[in-house]
Amino acid sequence: MAVWLSGMVDFETAAEILEKVGQVDISDSSVWRRTDKWGEKIREIEEAERERANALPKRWERPVGRKGETGRMGAAMDGGMAHIRKEGWKELKVGCLFEVEVQPVLDPKTREVVDLAHAVNNSYTAHLGGPEVFGKGVWAEAQRRGWEQCAETQVVGDGAAWIWNLAAEHFGGSHQVVDWYHATEHLGTAAQVLKGEGTPGATRWFKMQETALYQGHATRIAEELLAVAEDQPAIAEGLRREAGYFANNQRRMNYLELREEGWVIGSGMVESGVKQFKGRFTGPGMQWSRQGAERLIPVRAAIMSQRFGEVWDAAYALPPN
Repeated sequence: MAVWLSGMVDFETAAEILEKVGQVDISDSSVWRRTDKWGEKIREIEEAERERANALPKRWERPVGRKGETGRMGAAMDGGMAHIRKEGWKELKVGCLFEVEVQPVLDPKTREVVDLAHAVNNSYTAHLGGPEVFGKGVWAEAQRRGWEQCAETQVVGDGAAWIWNLAAEHFGGSHQVVDWYHATEHLGTAAQVLKGEGTPGATRWFKMQETALYQGHATRIAEELLAVAEDQPAIAEGLRREAGYFANNQRRMNYLELREEGWVIGSGMVESGVKQFKGRFTGPGMQWSRQGAERLIPVRAAIMSQRFGEVWDAAYALPPN
C-alpha cells in the first residue's frame, strides 16, 4: 500500500493516508525506503522485459494477410520535464500504447452524431533519458499489448524528429500522424509571423489555411510561406522555419482521409500521460535524485496503466538480492 500510494502522492501524504485511513503508524521516510526498494525491483522487471523484447529483430514491419489479425492499435510519444538534483531540468519521455476504437459522438458545430476514432485502454511507459532506451521500452510495451497481432497500427507524435526516428526503427509500416493540435499551433505561429500578431489578417489567414491543412494540403501551405519569404527578408527566417515543419511532415497530415478511415488524429492520450507524470514529479519544490526518480517512474507507469497489482505480484515473487 505504501508503494502504491507513493506512485500517486508525495511520501508525506502517503504516510498520512496510511495512518488516518489504514491505522498504519509509518513515517514518510519509511514510505520512501519501501518505495525505493520495491521501485528498484519493478524497474528490474521492466528492464528485463525491454531487453527480451528487443532481442528480436529491431525493425517491425506490419505483416500482410496473416491469419488471426484483429483490431487496431496505436503508439504515441511525447516528453515533459523533471528537476533532477545536480543536473537541472531533464526530459522525461512518455509513451502511450492504445487501442483504436470508433465511437459515435455529437459534432458541436453541426449537432449531428458522427463516428470518430478514440484511443481506449491506454497504457504507459516512460524513461528519464535519451530516445534509444525509451524506444526499446515503448516497443516492449507494444509487444506486451499484442501489437504484432493487430491488423493495422499507427504512431502519433508532435512532429519532433526523434519520434519519427523511433517510429521507423520500431514501428515500420504503421501509419504516421502529426497531432492535429500541434499542427494548428504551427499554423497559428505562421499566421502571426506573416500577418502580425493578434491582427485580423492573421485570424483570417489562419482560418482559411486551417481548412486547407485539414484537407491534406500541407505542401501548398509550405510553398505559400516560402514564396512570401523570398519577397520579405525581415520575416523570412520565421516563415522558412514553419514552412519546413509542414513540408517535412506533409505525408503525416492527411487529416480528412485519416478521420474518414477511422484513425486517431490527436495526441491527447499521451499528453494526458505527461501531465499525470508531471503531477507526481513536479510538485512545488520537488527535486529528485536520478536514482529516486528512475525507481518511482515504473511505479507511476504501472498505476496509470491499471496494472499495479500485476506488476507488484511479479516484483514480490523475485528472489531476494
